[in-house]
Amino acid sequence: MKKLIVGIDEVGRGSIAGPVVAAAVILGKKNISALKDSKLLSSKKRLLLSEEIKKNCLEFSIAEISSKDVDKLNIKRAALLAMKKAAEGLKKKNIEIIVDGVDKIETIYPCKAIVKADNIFKEVMAASIIAKVYRDKIMINLHQEFPEYLFNKHKGYPTKDHLHALKKFGSIDEHRKTFRPVRQLNE
Repeated sequence: MKKLIVGIDEVGRGSIAGPVVAAAVILGKKNISALKDSKLLSSKKRLLLSEEIKKNCLEFSIAEISSKDVDKLNIKRAALLAMKKAAEGLKKKNIEIIVDGVDKIETIYPCKAIVKADNIFKEVMAASIIAKVYRDKIMINLHQEFPEYLFNKHKGYPTKDHLHALKKFGSIDEHRKTFRPVRQLNE
């Protein structure tokens, strides 16, 4: 029996606040048009595609690792753990995993790590879209609680506005304390 392709991607690696989120997607035979790497799509298009993917894929799973756990593990291990948990959240077992990046995840299933897989494999593109929409929603909710940080605009990434707010208001629990801009506040 032919194995089902699982695409896995993570988002939030370069962020200095919020979780790292990974998604695993099995598209199966469904053709979802306009799939691209999430970074190449507008937020409106990502939102629409995320809903279409969830509705039409065979299966998907999302996992997140908190900013506190990112600090404990380091970002590389946290991203790999999020991807592993996303894979483990799938019920289908006749699978072959494709991960975007250089590191494979520890799994009992065949797994390939391919740099720029989110530009090659529709399953990985779908995973990147679902993960990005999910994480953006977390950051927009965080903005409701802490509007002075403008999380709705930069989603926790170290933009000029974010770094300015960090200097002015200090860090909150959602900031990754081991990341340089946050760590430097306390040095």
